[in-house]
Amino acid sequence: MTHSPRQTRSTAAAIMIVIAAIVSAALLGALGVWQAQRLFWKLDLIDRVERRMGTAPVAAPGPEAWSDVTPAASEYLKVRLTGRFLHERETHVQAVTDLGGGHWVMTPLETTQGFIVLVNRGFVSPDRREPATRTAGQVPGETTVTGLLRLTEPGGAFLRANDPTANRWHSRDVAAIASARQLDKTAPYFVDADVAPNPGGWPVGGLTKVAFSNNHLVYAVTWFTLALMALAAGGYVLYDWRRRKRRTAEGRQDLLPSISL
Repeated sequence: MTHSPRQTRSTAAAIMIVIAAIVSAALLGALGVWQAQRLFWKLDLIDRVERRMGTAPVAAPGPEAWSDVTPAASEYLKVRLTGRFLHERETHVQAVTDLGGGHWVMTPLETTQGFIVLVNRGFVSPDRREPATRTAGQVPGETTVTGLLRLTEPGGAFLRANDPTANRWHSRDVAAIASARQLDKTAPYFVDADVAPNPGGWPVGGLTKVAFSNNHLVYAVTWFTLALMALAAGGYVLYDWRRRKRRTAEGRQDLLPSISL
C-alpha cells in the first residue's frame, strides 16, 4: 500500500512530536528528582542546625581536626575559642543585614593553641567601617569568643568576584583573606560571633541567618506535573494520529468495488 506525501508528512510530524514529548518529560522528570534530592538535603540541614543550636559550645577544631570539618559534621556548630585579636589585619566584607547595608568585620584571632581563626565579629554600617570610628570595640589582650562555625565562601558573590588587590570582598573566602593578610596556620573555617555586645556597640554580632527557605517540595511537584503533562500531550498526539490513520484505512475499504457472485 502506498502513502500520499500528505500522509507521510503527518506521520513524520507525529513521530517528532512524540519524541519531543518523551525527551521533555525526561528532562522535566530529572529536574523533579533533583528538587526531591534538594528537599531531603534541606530537611537534613534544618534538622542538624536545630539540634546544634540547642547544644553547649565546644572547643573550635584545631589543626588535627581540620580535615574533618565538613558541612554534615561541623557547619553551624557552636564553638568557643580563646586568644588575641589581630585588629590591624581585619578585613571588611560587604554585607546586607536586617540593619541595612554595610560590612562584616572579619578579624583574625590568634588562639592560645597557636593557630589562627577568622572571626566574623559582626556588622558595621558604612560610617563605622574604619576602626578609628569604633576604637572601644578593638578589644585588647586575651579574650574568649563564642559563635557558630561557618564554612568558607570561596570566590565571591553572584557576578561579583573578590578582588584582594583592591581590597574588595564580597564573600568570606577564608583562604583568600588569609593569603591577603599574610596569616599562617589559619583554620579552613570562620566563626560568626554570637550576640554578646562589643564595647561601644560595634561591631554588632549575632546576625547569622539560621532560618532556611524550603520550597523544594513545591518545585518538585511542579516539575513532575509538567513531565506528566508532556507525556499526556505526546500520548494524545499518538492517539490522534492512529485514529486518523484508522479512519483513512476504513475510507479506502469503503471505496473498493464490491464483487457480485
